[in-house]
Amino acid sequence: MRTAIRHWSAGVVAAVLLGTAVPAFAQPGAADAVRPFTIRIPDAALTDLKARLANARIPEPLQGDGWTYGTDIGYLRQLVAYWRTSFDWRAQERKLNQFEQFTTTIDGLTVHFIHRRSQHANALPLLITHGWPGSIVEFTKIIGPLTDPEVYGGRAADAFHVVMPSIPGFAFSQAPREPGYDPARIAALEAKLMARLGYARYGVQGGDWGSIISTQVALVDAPHVAGLHLNMCFGAAPAGSDPNTGLTDRERERVKQRQVFQAEETGYQQIQGTKPQTLGVALNDSPVGLAAWIVEKFRTWCDCDGDPEKVFTKDELLTNISLYWLTQTAASSARIYYESRHAPPSPTAGRRIEVPTACADFPKEIIWSPRRWLEGRYNITRWTEMPKGGHFAAFEQPQLLVADVRAFFATLR
Repeated sequence: MRTAIRHWSAGVVAAVLLGTAVPAFAQPGAADAVRPFTIRIPDAALTDLKARLANARIPEPLQGDGWTYGTDIGYLRQLVAYWRTSFDWRAQERKLNQFEQFTTTIDGLTVHFIHRRSQHANALPLLITHGWPGSIVEFTKIIGPLTDPEVYGGRAADAFHVVMPSIPGFAFSQAPREPGYDPARIAALEAKLMARLGYARYGVQGGDWGSIISTQVALVDAPHVAGLHLNMCFGAAPAGSDPNTGLTDRERERVKQRQVFQAEETGYQQIQGTKPQTLGVALNDSPVGLAAWIVEKFRTWCDCDGDPEKVFTKDELLTNISLYWLTQTAASSARIYYESRHAPPSPTAGRRIEVPTACADFPKEIIWSPRRWLEGRYNITRWTEMPKGGHFAAFEQPQLLVADVRAFFATLR
């Protein structure tokens, strides 16, 4: 086994151990190869990170502002101190490497993905896609229950083979060098991945950008998609009528709450949707800036009463943040907002999703629409109001999400 080197523009390298001597995308005629992949960040990158953390310049806050103006500086100082002195990337790297990982080249891009097959031969393949500022780290708590259900209180009949790609430009998936990788194009790439793995019929699941991409997969590859499960369910109000018609008082109140959220909490969308490269320069140069940018979203979007460590450990938060830092993907991951905003009209625009669809409705989800608004676009066959949980369902409430995924697809196998 030899080591393939991925060069960093700053001279730091990230090395990954591959199951082949040379990446298949560099070999003529081997473009369709699926290559085993092991994460191995070089020591130089970790040394560089520690030095940057030690020399960080953190601004002084206003007195008593807390999280009002953005990331709480007191909390950030604690998190950075832990990152520098106590966080063990190698331990987290070993945990991630317990999951079978691969890369393959599709449409000229190297795509990284987890692919764990269940021991049950009749397991249903399930494509699961993350979002921003998440990653495959979000899914580490659900891989075992989905692929080996009997160990986690399920039945053999509940088993899945899971495929969890890193979106292009995220983590170890290659960043596109040309514009145009909007959710529809990414969905087409994911459909090709499932075909390459030999899956002629599969389920699809996602939240955040994973919800948008998964919906597109259900459109572009409908003959092969058994069902669509979402944990961020949203859509426009029916045209030509009062949007409040038919809604309960509770639903109307929740719509108002989401409108306030959109007004106060979506500045990041405007920046990443218009000038992602400018922001990306700053985040790619400062790990503390990157941590502040990401952790504030985890704190605001989770069902945690304002304390992210009620549902995430520091190690969990920092593993996800470190993945962005060590792969230098802060800028390339942010571009999905620009690509989505500036995408040309999709051929699937306005088309109804006829694939059976389930919505796992977590109460603190940041983007939400009433079921009545969605029924015109989706063939909704299951709607579950969850007792708790926020935007990062697989990370926050893995048991609730897994139970709902099992129940939905049990009717579609």
